Amino acid sequence: MDTTLTAALQREARPLETAEDFEFLLECIGDATLVQLGEATHGTREFYRLRADISKRLIVDKGFDAIAVEADWPDALRVSRYVQHMGDDMSADQALSGFKRFPQWMWRNHETVDLVNWLRLHNLHVASPARRCGFYGLDLYSLEQSMHAVIAYLEQADPEAAARARERYSCIDHFAEDPQRYGYATSFGMKPHCEEAVLRQLVDMNRKANEHLRTGMVPDEFFYAQQNARVTRNAEVYYRAMFRGRDESWNVRDSHMAETLQALREHIGQGIGRPARIVVWAHKSHLGDARATEMGEHGQLNLGQLVRERYRPQDSFLLGFTTHAGSVTAASDWDGPAELKPVVPSRPDSVERLLHEVGMPVFLLPLRGRGSALARVDGRLLERAIGVIYRPDTERLSHYFHADAARQFDALIHVDRTTALTPLERSALWQHEEPAETYPSGL
Repeated sequence: MDTTLTAALQREARPLETAEDFEFLLECIGDATLVQLGEATHGTREFYRLRADISKRLIVDKGFDAIAVEADWPDALRVSRYVQHMGDDMSADQALSGFKRFPQWMWRNHETVDLVNWLRLHNLHVASPARRCGFYGLDLYSLEQSMHAVIAYLEQADPEAAARARERYSCIDHFAEDPQRYGYATSFGMKPHCEEAVLRQLVDMNRKANEHLRTGMVPDEFFYAQQNARVTRNAEVYYRAMFRGRDESWNVRDSHMAETLQALREHIGQGIGRPARIVVWAHKSHLGDARATEMGEHGQLNLGQLVRERYRPQDSFLLGFTTHAGSVTAASDWDGPAELKPVVPSRPDSVERLLHEVGMPVFLLPLRGRGSALARVDGRLLERAIGVIYRPDTERLSHYFHADAARQFDALIHVDRTTALTPLERSALWQHEEPAETYPSGL
C-alpha cells in the first residue's frame, strides 16, 4: 500500500474508545433524522454492539423515535409491542421467538436480546405511548404471515372487508408457504399471477387510511395492517421478479424498504407532530449508495441511494462498517445451519486492507465534506460484503465488488479484528469463542 496514503488516513482516523470519541461521531451525524448503519456482515458481534450503542445515543441524546431493521414486518412488530409495553410476551427471548425463518441467528442472538431489554427499560420512563421508541421491520419475505395478519385485523374491525381480503388472497394463499414456487409457476405460465388481487387489497387499505387522515390520524393497529397489505403486494411482485434476474428482484426489495421507511416516518410523525427520527440497521450493500458501486453501474439501486435521492442532504447520514479479519457467524448454503467461520484476511487491493494498514483496532473515518484521502485513491478498490452465507473458498467472486467508499458513505467505522455473533440456538458447527479485545470500553 502507498505509505503516503496510509499516513494521510492515520491523520484523519479518529479512535473509538471512549464516550468522548462517540461525541465526535454524533457531531458528524449532526441534525440527520435518518441515520443508516450498514454492517459488513450479518454475523459480527462488534457490528451489532456498535450499532446498538450508536442507536442508544441517538435515542437518548437526539430524541430518535424508532429503529428500523432488515427484518420482516410481523416479526419485528412483535418485538416493538414488547419494548413499548404492549402485547403478551414476558421476556425479550419470547418477543424474538417470531424469528423462525432462516437466518434465525440474525435477530435471535445475545446482542439483540440486550438491545431489546434496553429499549423496554428506556420506554418504561417515557410517559406518552406515542413517544416510546419502536422496533420495526423493513423487509418483504413474510408473505404468508402478512396476508394472515391483514385478515386477522379486518375480522375484528370490519368482517365484510375481511371476507373480501380472504377472497383476494385465496389466489396466492396455497403458495404462501413456498412463495418461490408461486414465482416459478407464474413466471413460466403454469399459473395466472395474483398481482391485481393483492394490489386491490392494498388500494382498499390505502383508501381507508385516507379516510382516517381526514378525521384525525391513522390508528396504529390499522397502520400495522396496512403495512402488512403493502408487504403482501410487494412480496408478490418480488417473487415473480426472482425469475427475471437478480437486479430486478433486488430493486423491488430495496424499493419496498424505502417505501416502508417513508410510511413509518410519516405515521410516527403524525403522533408526535414532526417527522420521525429513525435509525436504520441493514447490510451495507443496502445502505451504501449503490451509485458508487459496480452493482449500481449494472442497474441496481438500494435503500441508501433512495434515501439520498428523496430527502435533503442534511436529513440522512450513511455510516458503513468494515473489518480486516477475525470470525463470523454465517451459513455455507441457504437454509443451512449457523457456523462459526474464520474470516479470511482482506485482499491487498481492497479498502479493508487499506484501513487495516492504518494500524488502529477500532476507528471512525469521517468522509462527508472532509476531502478524505480515501477519495483520492488511484484506481478502484474492492470492498467486501459477507451476508448470511460466507464462502471463503470463492471469496473474490462471492464477496467482493468494486466501489468508491468515499462516495458510498458519509463515514466509515473500521474494526480490524472482529468476532462471530453468538446465536441463541447454536448448531453443532458453532463453537464458543471469546470476544475480541478491540471493542470500545469507554461507552
